[in-house]
Amino acid sequence: MNKAFVKESTGDEDDDPETGAVAIPAGTKNYMTPAGHRTMRDELLRLLDVDRPEVVRMVSWAASNGDRSENGDYIYGKRRLREIDRRIRFLTKRLDIAEVVDSSLQEHVDQVFFGATVLYANRAGEERQVTIVGVDEVDLDHGHISWISPVARALLKARVGDAVTLHTPAGAEQLDILDVHYPARRTD
Repeated sequence: MNKAFVKESTGDEDDDPETGAVAIPAGTKNYMTPAGHRTMRDELLRLLDVDRPEVVRMVSWAASNGDRSENGDYIYGKRRLREIDRRIRFLTKRLDIAEVVDSSLQEHVDQVFFGATVLYANRAGEERQVTIVGVDEVDLDHGHISWISPVARALLKARVGDAVTLHTPAGAEQLDILDVHYPARRTD
């Protein structure tokens, strides 16, 4: 095939614009919590076992109806199939390179590491609680921040009672670590 018709690599194959996921920084691992890994694996299995076969059946049915150029079911189905396949590729790549970290096994419970839930306060006394998770598990509404975010990087390796510096566009901000805890150990 002529190179003019081949999509060139943009360097961000790990990006998924639909979910806002970003590429894993070069030279780092794709750390994930057990819950995050389970969620991604379940989504992949649902796409492979339920969603994709259902769309394939619909596209096959629509194709059997004749003229495909103005067949809305066929056109929509093919587009949806491409979206599903793109998401399957993304999830497969991320799960293949995932390193699951069970933070419930953490021995230094007063120090901030991956998976920790940290309560901190700024100099104005405003308290905030965040949980440090993998890049694919970020949920700001629930206080889940990526381990590569500026806040998490400032907090990592700090201990209860420490003051850390968070560098922001508005300048340096001092954060006081008030509490650190990890999920309870699973007994199953």
